Amino acid sequence: MLQTRDLIWGLLFIGCAAAIQVQITPTQGEISVGESKFFLCEVVGDAKDIDWYAPSGEKILPNMPDIFVNRADETTSTLTIYHANVDSAGIYKCVAKNGDKEAQATVQVKIFQKITFASAPSPQEFNEGDDADIVCNVVSSPPPTIIWKHKGSKIQVAKDVRYKIMDNGHLQIRGIKKIDEGMYNCEARVMARGEIDFKMIKVVVNVLPTIRARLSEVNATADIGSSALLACDADGFPEPTVTWAHNNIVLETGDKYSLNEDGSELVIKDVKKVDEGDYTCIAKNKAGEKAEEVSLNVFVQPKITYLNNQTASEFDNQVTLTCEALGDPTPTISWSFENRVFTEGEQSLDRNIVVRSHARVSSLTLKNIVFTYAGQYLCTASNSIGQDNQHMYLEVRYAPKIQGRVTVYTWEGNAANISCEVEAHPGASVVWFRDGLQLPSANTTNMKIYNTQSVSYLEITPDSQSDFGSYNCTATNAMGTDSKEFLLIQAEVPSSPEIQQVEPFSSTAVVAFEEPDSMGGVPIIKYKVEWRLPGQDWTGSEHDANDEMTTITIVGLKPETTYEVKMSAINGKGEGESSLASTFKTEPVREPSAPILEVKVQDKGNTLKVNWIKQDDGGSPIKHYLVRYKAKHVSDWKPEIRLPYNSEYVMLNGLDWNTEYEVHVVAENQQGKSEPAVISFRTATDPTTIPDAVDSSSGLGTGAIVGILIVVFFLLLLGVDVTCYFLNKCGLLMCIAVNFCGKAGPGAKSKDIEEGKAAFTKDESKEPIVEVRTEEEHIPNQGGGGPTEPNETTPLTEPDGKTVKDDKTKGQTELKNATDEVKTVPNEAPQTNGNESKA
Repeated sequence: MLQTRDLIWGLLFIGCAAAIQVQITPTQGEISVGESKFFLCEVVGDAKDIDWYAPSGEKILPNMPDIFVNRADETTSTLTIYHANVDSAGIYKCVAKNGDKEAQATVQVKIFQKITFASAPSPQEFNEGDDADIVCNVVSSPPPTIIWKHKGSKIQVAKDVRYKIMDNGHLQIRGIKKIDEGMYNCEARVMARGEIDFKMIKVVVNVLPTIRARLSEVNATADIGSSALLACDADGFPEPTVTWAHNNIVLETGDKYSLNEDGSELVIKDVKKVDEGDYTCIAKNKAGEKAEEVSLNVFVQPKITYLNNQTASEFDNQVTLTCEALGDPTPTISWSFENRVFTEGEQSLDRNIVVRSHARVSSLTLKNIVFTYAGQYLCTASNSIGQDNQHMYLEVRYAPKIQGRVTVYTWEGNAANISCEVEAHPGASVVWFRDGLQLPSANTTNMKIYNTQSVSYLEITPDSQSDFGSYNCTATNAMGTDSKEFLLIQAEVPSSPEIQQVEPFSSTAVVAFEEPDSMGGVPIIKYKVEWRLPGQDWTGSEHDANDEMTTITIVGLKPETTYEVKMSAINGKGEGESSLASTFKTEPVREPSAPILEVKVQDKGNTLKVNWIKQDDGGSPIKHYLVRYKAKHVSDWKPEIRLPYNSEYVMLNGLDWNTEYEVHVVAENQQGKSEPAVISFRTATDPTTIPDAVDSSSGLGTGAIVGILIVVFFLLLLGVDVTCYFLNKCGLLMCIAVNFCGKAGPGAKSKDIEEGKAAFTKDESKEPIVEVRTEEEHIPNQGGGGPTEPNETTPLTEPDGKTVKDDKTKGQTELKNATDEVKTVPNEAPQTNGNESKA
């Protein structure tokens, strides 16, 4: 089927066979800016020339830059528009000529602008609080409609007054905030063409830095090699850079300053006073900068800069000591001499010592100089940072001053020293005189002189009464002379002490006395106490004297016995007269007195040593000591400990840490037990450190370790028990074998012999059972008590000391030790099991 166009062309050809016809394809054209398009001019008929004309009417020449004309054959010509722009729009004409024949056709070319984002940069940055103008310049023809979107939703300008779409299509956000940051969609639409395009724009909101100094003021001490830390913390977006400045100079890391990685901390090394001042911490980012001042206060420890020694003479009107010191804060200055401290103002009632201070200078004025002012003075400068001390020496020149004990006691043949103590400055020469003659003289061989810097000693060994008397010491220096008389006196033996009271016990007595009225001029070195039975010889003992001695204890007395006692004192000269005899009677035999206790903590804090001092034994020898103890917070006592008579202490081991304990110690003799001596103490705190956490993935826990120790302990006990069973026929296995199995241990001897017992046959004999004690349990008589009456624990012996045995029991008991003690026990049982009692 022929197309309409071909039909039309056929009719024209038939109707106008001789005419030229021109047609442009396409008949009209729309070109987007920047695009290219061609148009075909077709000619019907013979045409010599086919030309194209621009909208301006000018003929388009071949090979022009943007518009190109090309005649492909005799009947067609092509017009190509490259990279069209708005100037390319208009009516283009194609003209065909053949002699005088001419035909033409036109085409309307329209140039339109597609949606083009001429300027929509991303990201776009704004400072928080600014009125942000988000740029989105869109070009199109016709002009597009601009729609803004944020977080997937269209921005409703009517609902939020902060948003406004400007005439140029920009989006304005008034007072933009950090929360406004994000991606914005700039969308352009051309309704006529249904064209749409968009551009995503990232909006960044920069936040002006905020800055805060950790400390607005920092204190430091100069000249001690210390450092000062100045720190500030800055926030903002983007992260601000921090710098420090001092006196408008930016500080950098070096020998003097050190900055950490982000610059927030400034360390000033080896602080000096010149480092004091304000330091500026500056935080800066794209949004701007902020600064904060930090003040560095540099304090200086006091330093005494001036203090000199001084010299004065006794009886001068005055001397002034001056002390100067530097420091910040300004130091206060004080003076001290020996044990006295001098501060501002008058320091004595006689106004002879005055202190005056001004700024950093202090003066100590001493008036009416005396020799006791001489010595070392201390100047102390102090402020809130520290203090400095320096000494100076005040030299006082003065005449000799003699001191010392005026009277000296001795006796013929005993050397004595007379001390002449001389205080003088400058030093003095000392000379001794007697009866106007300088000592020692040619006729004196029993006198010697020894000199030191401040004392001269005259040593005299009296040969006769003539050597006792007055001696003169004379000291001389450039300032003057002083002399003093000393007396050498014949010493005597001391008078007798006075017995105040005698407090008797069973075997001891305490004698209380007062010292002699006269010591004889020399110290008492010993006291002698003597005692006797009336009419018999005296027995005595000597005791070294000391200042606190007021009692002496006599020991080894017999109970219920009358004694006489007297005392005398002994000094270097000899023994003085005895006091009047005092009579007393010792007490009957009784229980001993309680010992005196003392606790000593050992190196291991839960082990303690309890010492005791034996007191009166009550007239009967101590048999043993009984010790028991317990923690105060519990009611049950630990098992009682029995110790031999000669024991002086007990060790308590394995005590609980940080626990209050109570200890009772009782002394026991044949009469009974003493009152308990009681002492309390607290053990140390457990030094063991328990870790806060234990790694459960490795190592043993506390419970596992305790369990292992218990198993090891049990196995050790089992091994010991088996060893005892086979070697000594005793222990837990032995007890099981005898009591439950009725068997004796391997290689066991007769139970009666092994246990040291005499077994009785079942003849209903009423003879006593004899129990043998080992020598360790035997308590010998300690002497001083004489024979004691037998009781239930006393061995039955004959005068020769042999143990009395019944004929029926002879040969039935084997004694292992000749000193064993025999105890009688009522024969209430026909036979004794060997396991019920052991030696």
